[in-house]
Amino acid sequence: MGKNITPTIEGGLLVAITVILGLVTVYVPIIGMFVEFFFALPLAVLTARHGAGRGFAALFVTLILLTILIGPLFAVRLTLSFGVCGIALGWGVLKNFDAIKIFLLTLIVASAAQVLTIVLLLVIMDVNFIEMQIQLVRESFDESFAMYESAGVDKARIAEAQGQVEPLLQTLSLLVPTLIMLSALTVTAAVWFTSKWIFPKLHLKLPTFPPFARWKFPPIFLYLAAFGALGLYWGVTRGWTQIEEVSLNILVIAMIVGLVQGFALLSVVFDRWKVSKLVRRLLYVLICLNLFLLQLVAITGLVDMLIDYRKKIFDGK
Repeated sequence: MGKNITPTIEGGLLVAITVILGLVTVYVPIIGMFVEFFFALPLAVLTARHGAGRGFAALFVTLILLTILIGPLFAVRLTLSFGVCGIALGWGVLKNFDAIKIFLLTLIVASAAQVLTIVLLLVIMDVNFIEMQIQLVRESFDESFAMYESAGVDKARIAEAQGQVEPLLQTLSLLVPTLIMLSALTVTAAVWFTSKWIFPKLHLKLPTFPPFARWKFPPIFLYLAAFGALGLYWGVTRGWTQIEEVSLNILVIAMIVGLVQGFALLSVVFDRWKVSKLVRRLLYVLICLNLFLLQLVAITGLVDMLIDYRKKIFDGK
């Protein structure tokens, strides 16, 4: 923004941009899916320049305008799911936090915003967002099965596949906390990468993460994985549904963290043996397509939190 533009005018312009992004997100097919990731950016810029007070004021004005233009359902979802994350990231930049602190702050805010959005939709509008999403997945499978049946696929095979879908959907209903966390993580990553792209053009600096090969998580995730596995066994064998649900979520979250550290360890190995980028990508794809290899990498990553293979095998190099 130009030097002669006051914070109030700049805030008004950024609010206008945010509202336009919200309208494009709702009313423009396909393109709107990508524009949604930029929704938090104007609020992040405003907060990084002028503080959280102006950021929340702009968020409130945006919420009112979007409620009038597109309705309360989409307005609440956009402003809470993305808007507050932009303010959190901008505030972290304003306070000169490092990359890890900014990302964790934004992730915590995003997780709280996801929970608050679900509660508001349920209490105020009587909309169960989780059940609605699961129903959409169920309908998507039903449409796929109908298409296969019309294409002449054997009905017995379709019936067998349909029998496998319902247990999957039941498992998804148990993993609601994990799905909320993954949704918050997706939003945080989207806000981070869009800000990383735009901030330098506006003379704002977003810190950088350490190299991926140096990423390490504390050993507590290994203990959480062991606790989750043990609790899941007790829950399943003794019919303790609540313990099963809690343990399953703890185990899955710990395994996801272990998977990230496992890939970081693989990156060290690839660097050590000078594996080309093409071969690396092929190996990563192969691992992601194989459930056994994914579990193996995740478990290796969890064990690495305690043993530190990088230090023992490569002398810290």
